[in-house]
Amino acid sequence: MQPRNMSMSGVVDLAAVKAAGEAKEKAERARAEAARQGGTGAVPPSSLVIDVDEAGFERDVLQRSTEVPVVIDFWAEWCEPCKQLSPVLERLVREYNGRFVLAKIDVDANQMLMQQFGIQGIPAVFAVVAGQALPLFQGAAPEAQIRGTLDQLIQVGEERFGLTGIAVDPGAEADGAEQEAAEPVGPYDALLEAAVRALDANDFAGASRAYRDVLADDPGNSEARLGLAQAELLSRVQDMDQARVRKDAADNPGDVRAQIAAADLDLVGGHVEDAFGRLVEAVRRTAGDDRETARVRLLELFEVIGADDSRVTAARSALARVLF
Repeated sequence: MQPRNMSMSGVVDLAAVKAAGEAKEKAERARAEAARQGGTGAVPPSSLVIDVDEAGFERDVLQRSTEVPVVIDFWAEWCEPCKQLSPVLERLVREYNGRFVLAKIDVDANQMLMQQFGIQGIPAVFAVVAGQALPLFQGAAPEAQIRGTLDQLIQVGEERFGLTGIAVDPGAEADGAEQEAAEPVGPYDALLEAAVRALDANDFAGASRAYRDVLADDPGNSEARLGLAQAELLSRVQDMDQARVRKDAADNPGDVRAQIAAADLDLVGGHVEDAFGRLVEAVRRTAGDDRETARVRLLELFEVIGADDSRVTAARSALARVLF
């Protein structure tokens, strides 16, 4: 069986995606640092390939796709082309070192999933990004084409949804046994403490500078990333006329900047779902630069709340639905 067209341009407008080089470099440094430290959240290489069934699909594919793109390999024991393709995908997922996860689904044992994805023949390869399924290709394919498709998928995940992958610890035990977290010591403690003091004093510019100094040397520092997102948000709303911002947003539903300002106020006021919903709707209504502006602000607000929060997971899925 000949592979189908592997271009993702029909799924996502890649012309609208900016160059992902800087994001990839930062993500790689973050993963390398987490792996070096055996950091919390780093997974063993064996965890990059998982067998998935119908009972675990939501947990192992849908939920995981809010953190990292999940590539699905639909296969069967009797399928000769599958035996050619699967080893290539398994080798590549380790080479890409946490930028995507490979889920293997045996179609004979999971007929319902096969029907839900509309599989007509195998091997068939799909991806799930932020809860949304994307067809990639069908049939055994040349490795160069597979790499090109994976690169496009990763670029979409990084630029559109902020999915920079997961940290891989090559020294971790294959059984994934948890390691005790080290005490948070290091050269950044003084800067982080200074940033917290600046936040407490409403010196948001000073806090931002301190957090940026940490991130310049340690892009994967989660405390600094969260702190910077919070400081920038508080700085933006500090001098807002809340009544006027609310009125402008209500009177001008198509004004992206009005909706962004109101979303900032929503979040500071604890109305997280309202903030996310407002910006998802702004993305849905708009195109071009306005859409990109709303999308980027939504990703920034995700940083304030944290990737593990269920409200962020739900909003990522909603964003995917309006983008794809």
